[in-house]
Amino acid sequence: QVQLVESGGGLVQPGGSLRLSCAASGSIFSINAMGWYRQAPGKQRELVAAITSGGSTNYAGPVKGRFTISRDNAKDTVYLQMNNLKFEDTAVYYCSAGIATMTGGFYYYWGKGTLVTVSS
Repeated sequence: QVQLVESGGGLVQPGGSLRLSCAASGSIFSINAMGWYRQAPGKQRELVAAITSGGSTNYAGPVKGRFTISRDNAKDTVYLQMNNLKFEDTAVYYCSAGIATMTGGFYYYWGKGTLVTVSS
C-alpha cells in the first residue's frame, strides 16, 4: 500500500507565497516522476509542474517564473514553492507520482489534494 499525503495549502492574499509538500509512504521500491496538478472549480484538472527522478523539471505556462518544484529523494517528498500568487491560482492541488512498489508493480498514485485559496 502506497500513500501520498499533501500539506501546506491555505488562504493567502494575492502576491503572497505558499509551499506545498507531498510525502510518499508505504511499500515503495523507487519513485519515478512526481508532479503537482490542480483543479479549479468548474475546470478540468491540469498539470502545474513535474520533476523527474533526476531533477529535470517542467512547468505549465501560467506558473513559469512563479512556481518552483523540487524533491527530496531521501524523504520521498516533492515540494511546490508558489510565489506571487494570483486569484486564478485558487484550486485544489494534487500530488501525483509514478511508483515502483516492493511487490514488483508500477502504478501512478494520487494524493487527496490540498486547497489553495488566493483572496484579498
